[in-house]
Amino acid sequence: MTKIAIFPGSFSPFSIGHQSIIDRALPMFDKIIIAIGINSDKNQYFSIEERIQWIEDVYINNPKINVKFYEGLTVDFCSKEKAKYILRGLRDSHDFKFEKNIAQMNKELNNTIETIFLIAPAEISHISSTIIRDIIKNGGDVSKFIPKQIKI
Repeated sequence: MTKIAIFPGSFSPFSIGHQSIIDRALPMFDKIIIAIGINSDKNQYFSIEERIQWIEDVYINNPKINVKFYEGLTVDFCSKEKAKYILRGLRDSHDFKFEKNIAQMNKELNNTIETIFLIAPAEISHISSTIIRDIIKNGGDVSKFIPKQIKI
């Protein structure tokens, strides 16, 4: 049986924090689908096409990684892709409280899907896409917060 994980997010932009979670999860799964979804609570600063291209550029040589856009419930997308795992990264206790509730709701919606949490390394736990976007909007240099393959 192929172990498939979905790593959902808006990835606006994709950061070294996201990359760290994926790179550390790769040995656990046969395939990881980086699923770019629509988050109605977030203003999307970058296009879907840009975000897909950036992530594909980062993982161009890794056949275990697929990048896809989806709409709707993450558990429904998991079922469509035959994924039994949702992969999430946690930076701090606030992330844990938020993600725990989502994981429990997802379990209620589809009890065959497990959520796997990976803790962000301390040295990058302060990095967030929201802060990166603010730096970009104000003309700052974000090169140390995003993978080197991404040129913004």
